[in-house]
Parts: sequence; C-alpha cells; structure tokens
Amino acid sequence: MHDVARLYGRRFDRNGRRLGLTRAQCRTLGYLARNEGINQAGLADLLEIRPMTLVRQIDRMQEAGWIERRPDPTDRRARRLFLTDKARPVLGRIWDVATETQDQVLAALSPDEAEQLIDLLRRVHGAMADRAPGRPLAATIRPLIRGKTPAVAAPAVEGTR
Repeated sequence: MHDVARLYGRRFDRNGRRLGLTRAQCRTLGYLARNEGINQAGLADLLEIRPMTLVRQIDRMQEAGWIERRPDPTDRRARRLFLTDKARPVLGRIWDVATETQDQVLAALSPDEAEQLIDLLRRVHGAMADRAPGRPLAATIRPLIRGKTPAVAAPAVEGTR
C-alpha cells in the first residue's frame, strides 16, 4: 500500500506541475475549502500532520496570497484560516488534476472494481484513523470514479490522498 500511495503521489505531482502548487499545498487548500474558518490545530488534525509542520506551510501560503489568517471572534489569541480570492479559481484546476490522476490510476480496473477498491480502502482508512471517520477517502474519490466532478460552488474540494 505504501508503494501504491507513493506512486500515486508521484503521478499527481507530475500531472499537477502546471498548478504551481505542491501536493501538500493542494491538500491544504482542498481541506480548507471544506472547512473555512477552522483553526490551524484543527486543520492539522484533518490533514493528519503535525501542527508545527502546518504552521510553516501556512506561513508560506499566506505570503504567497493563497490563505489568510483572521482573528477568532471568541478567542483573541487564536486565528482562523480562510481562502483568499486568489485561491478559489485554482480549486477547480486541482480537481482536474485529481480527476486526471484518478483516471490514469484506475484505468486497469472496471468501474465496479474501482468502486470496490475505494470502499475497501475507505474501511481500512477508517479503521486506522486516529479520529472518527469523516469524509476522507471515499467522499473524495467516489465521485471521480463515477465520472462526476464534485461541485465547486463554495469550492468543495478535498486534497488528494
């Protein structure tokens, strides 16, 4: 599974070079799009990375104009994270790269096999996740298997995994 994940990530990186963002930045934007107003600790938990790792990434993404920190109205010490206007249009392009990568990766499987694989991976992921299973893997991938691009209304994009 580690090798498949590594190769999947490499394929996403190759397909996503045109975005000008790293895979980690794409994941961060995707999760933030679904959870705007979250604090850094909460986002780090969703991304399953260490908060200190995320702080450096958020600092760089804020400097680049992708993310902004706003004061928390209930806690003057805390900051909430929001996408900037610059980030919103790129979410659709991230989905395009995710769809392209998913199509390439699952090309050797029938639609039923692909759906079964995703369901099995979702169960394994849920069993191993430290937090309660939410929408991670299956919610991100299942629409792509069925050939549907998720709506990008208030941009609803998750990071790839």
